[in-house]
Amino acid sequence: MDTIKYNLPEKEMPTRWYNIQADLPEPLAPYLHPATKKPLGPADLAPLFAMELIKQEVSQERYIDIPEEVQKIYRQFRPSPLYRARRLEAALDTPAHIYYKFEDVSPAGSHKPNSAIPQAYYNKKEGIKRLTTETGAGQWGSSLALACSLFDIELKVYMVKVSYQQKPYRRMMMETWGAKCVASPSMDTNSGRAALAADPNNMGSLGLAISEAVEDAAPREDSHYALGSVLNHVLMHQTVIGQECLKQMEMAGEYPDMVIACVGGGSNFGGIALPFLHENLTKGKKTRIIAVEPSSCPSLTKGLYAYDYGDVAGMAPIAKMFTLGSNFMPPPVHAGGLRYHGMSPIVSHLKKLGLIEARAVLQLPTFEAGITFARSEGFISAPETNHAIRAAIDEAIKCRETGEKKVILFNHSGHGHFDMSAYDAYLSGKLTDYEYPAEKVKEALSCLPQT
Repeated sequence: MDTIKYNLPEKEMPTRWYNIQADLPEPLAPYLHPATKKPLGPADLAPLFAMELIKQEVSQERYIDIPEEVQKIYRQFRPSPLYRARRLEAALDTPAHIYYKFEDVSPAGSHKPNSAIPQAYYNKKEGIKRLTTETGAGQWGSSLALACSLFDIELKVYMVKVSYQQKPYRRMMMETWGAKCVASPSMDTNSGRAALAADPNNMGSLGLAISEAVEDAAPREDSHYALGSVLNHVLMHQTVIGQECLKQMEMAGEYPDMVIACVGGGSNFGGIALPFLHENLTKGKKTRIIAVEPSSCPSLTKGLYAYDYGDVAGMAPIAKMFTLGSNFMPPPVHAGGLRYHGMSPIVSHLKKLGLIEARAVLQLPTFEAGITFARSEGFISAPETNHAIRAAIDEAIKCRETGEKKVILFNHSGHGHFDMSAYDAYLSGKLTDYEYPAEKVKEALSCLPQT
């Protein structure tokens, strides 16, 4: 019998998160204070984050134990299955072997609870009663809403307005789990009011939603802020994905020649890629690691590697990253989780060191790939996930043309059940492509902070 699905028993679920900072050939650049432009210390971050998360952010330990309470919740949906895409291989007539890690099985339908649950846990332990956050497509907002409901924490979500309008069922998920969700820019913060005063039709961005959430949380003693991507500790929490994949690929009797994931801020990419990079860095493996971003928001492929604000209003920490400029306003593509002006410092650092590859793809080809995947494998994927599928299909087609048998692994980071309006637009010919022009990139980069 040809095996399609590789399941690990619960006892094989990782009990530690992997921290790639222990294996980097060069250390990360420090975060800077947005006001003083000096390196941040723990006290600077304490108004926003639980101290245990701050420690994880700067830790140089290779592994950090996952608390037992977090493991118990993880076991509701972890380990997630690894699939061999046999029907897709047949549809493409390729000698490549294609595998995908299926993160859709979480209650929120994506990989995001892997970090939402520990973030809520550590804040609860510190006595925090309320969290604020931003969300693009709603996968992070719904995941944190789930986590906060499990730990009895109040949550307010600032959802990028274009996604708030495109994806009403994501908002309903958040509200079902007890969160309050508002469209960003909103009238609830100075940042939101200023953006609306400048442009009443402002459709929002992740950078602007971050500004609102940070502004909301910082002055309140009962509140902290939670971020769903970008930061080191978030990517570290996600490494349960790649650690499971290593065991599952061993079950399949193969090892990936390439690991592929979509990338916006870096969370699902880091989750699957970092454990395989550990194998490259410490054991001499040669796996290609490919990050796939939208051509409409091409931070890794067209951005500048520089210090930049993490948000529009300049209240979040300044990070060394690939950036399009904090005032960058992305087009309203349906992959809302990839509409961020910057990139995770870790992912950026790895790209700068040449340890990973990056490519940008247009919106229409990603939906074409999603349709091909749905009509072969059966699963309807999130617009973000379709970026990874596009690259995996492209690599499999190259194998068909050359006759080489490559092993391709990609992260299926979430389902598209609440994205059917996007599929409707594609199938009816109403979806358009957006490619951000180089001159616009230069214009957006004019606001970089002087550091």
